[in-house]
Formats: sequence, structure tokens, C-alpha cells
Amino acid sequence: MKCHRLNELLSLLQPAWQQEPDLNLMQFIQKLAAEAGFTQPIDELTDDVLIYHLKMRGTDKHEEIPGLKKDYEEDFKTALLRARGVIKD
Repeated sequence: MKCHRLNELLSLLQPAWQQEPDLNLMQFIQKLAAEAGFTQPIDELTDDVLIYHLKMRGTDKHEEIPGLKKDYEEDFKTALLRARGVIKD
């Protein structure tokens, strides 16, 4: 599982870091943490923060998070009926 997370992080990190070649890796990670609003010490930064920030970087701040978009319902009544099994996909 950790290998999968590392591969995902590296595949997201590489193109973003290539756009700022003047920064070393730690400087770039600190920049990403600051962009994500992470205020704790850098050694507490998790891979989840980096992965989600890199996925959402450059998108509109009001856009849905990709993993949650599939569960999005505009109408509460429809969402409730779907959750109860009245409406089936």
C-alpha cells in the first residue's frame, strides 16, 4: 500500500516540480505545504496533504474534490431517496 502511495505522489510531484526547477525538493515541498494552508511543522506533513493539494492545484477552489464528486447530489430529496433505495441508478 505504501508503495502505491509513493508512486502516486511521485507521479503528481514530478510535473509540478519541473515547472519550478530553481527550487530544491525541500523548498518545493515547503511551498506546496504553504499553498495548502498547512501551518504545522514540516515533519508532520502527510502524504495525503501533498497528494490532494497536487491533484487540486490550479483548479477553482469551489470545484468538488474528485473522490467526493461521484456522491454529489444537487437536490437533498433525491439524495435521501437514493440513500434509502427508493431511487436506483
